[in-house]
Amino acid sequence: MKNIFLLLISCFLLSCASHKKLSKTIDSNLNDSFFQNQFTGFFVYNSKSGDTLINYNGDKYFTPASNTKIFTLYTAHTLLPEYLPSIKYTVENNKIYFQGVGNPATLHSFLKDSSAINFLKNQNELYFYNNNLSDTKLGPGWAWDDFDTYYAPERSAFPIYGNVVTIAQKDTLFVVPKYFQKNVFVETAERRREIGANKFYIAPSKKDTVEIPFITDTSSVKGILGEILQKKIHLTNTFPRGEKKVIYGIKADSVYKRMMHVSDNFIAEQLLVLASSTLSDTLSSSKAQTHILKNQLKDLKHNPRWVDGSGLSRYNLFTPESMVFVLDKLYREIPQETLFDMFPTGGETGTIKSYFKGNPKPYIHAKTGTLSNNYCLSGYLETKSGEVLIFSFMNNHYRGGSSAVKKQMTPILEWIRDHY
Repeated sequence: MKNIFLLLISCFLLSCASHKKLSKTIDSNLNDSFFQNQFTGFFVYNSKSGDTLINYNGDKYFTPASNTKIFTLYTAHTLLPEYLPSIKYTVENNKIYFQGVGNPATLHSFLKDSSAINFLKNQNELYFYNNNLSDTKLGPGWAWDDFDTYYAPERSAFPIYGNVVTIAQKDTLFVVPKYFQKNVFVETAERRREIGANKFYIAPSKKDTVEIPFITDTSSVKGILGEILQKKIHLTNTFPRGEKKVIYGIKADSVYKRMMHVSDNFIAEQLLVLASSTLSDTLSSSKAQTHILKNQLKDLKHNPRWVDGSGLSRYNLFTPESMVFVLDKLYREIPQETLFDMFPTGGETGTIKSYFKGNPKPYIHAKTGTLSNNYCLSGYLETKSGEVLIFSFMNNHYRGGSSAVKKQMTPILEWIRDHY
């Protein structure tokens, strides 16, 4: 018994010494002159042992950019079923009353879910209710001049085609949805779309395919649906009482992976809206956020300022420690292979395909977060000893581009990989 006790004490002392060496080395790197004119936080945690290995400004608030999608992923994973709800409907007097639930996948150029459309095609008399979203079309703190850029589509109750018009100049002008064909003009203009109208512009010299957000007013959504279904769609301001039935669409995991790999803002925003559909008939991102913070994330030490699903807003504020807290919950609730596949992998996939490469195998599975003067990376690090560490590395307020920041982060992450 005495020998076992001494062995345990020795292991404990060795572990403490290892942790101190790790922390001292990383602190020394972070105190390099490169990091002195910016704000940096770094938190590293061993989920298996419960040890905090590095805590460098881990309790300070940062602008997370698209690291916000980690909280969105957890909310969607917690509230949504394996197959995502597509629409809700009720039958009354042989009439089909239907409403959107915020599902981003319907006729999306990559996700290509047609479950809602196939259901509606087989119905006769359709009544469309489109008054169930309480969110604003654009998120709090979004830059107003992003309104015509592919990464900032409007939020809506019934998203379709990713809420963007896809335009390409081939032998003829290619426009999807065709409903907007007559509203596309081949001419040089200051903006790709008029700020208050669905009028779109593509320069004569533009040969790449472009995606431009459209205004998701009820008239436009009704027109797009009518053209696809080749049916008359009636608008209604009331929805019949009684139980609503649900049509389910594609698997949730495929949507989550797309959101995380390419950092898709539209999918992220709509997943929060969709998650709220499991709580209430009124769609509200904030309702889903409040629910998850008060319940599954009630033990967060640092309550975030969480204003959107994508991280487009600079109003968002999260600590590195909070990021790791949620990443740890995901790690405990989702099989490792499935979880790591959802996240971009260094040197191989997604937004870190060209960065944080393994030697010889990948070791980083993490979500990036990039805004001008902000770069964050949060996720999972596989060490050469076989441990999985959870980390959040957040950088705010630097001058210049993110490439230099990634270059400085790389040897720090590699040192942890090789020495822990």
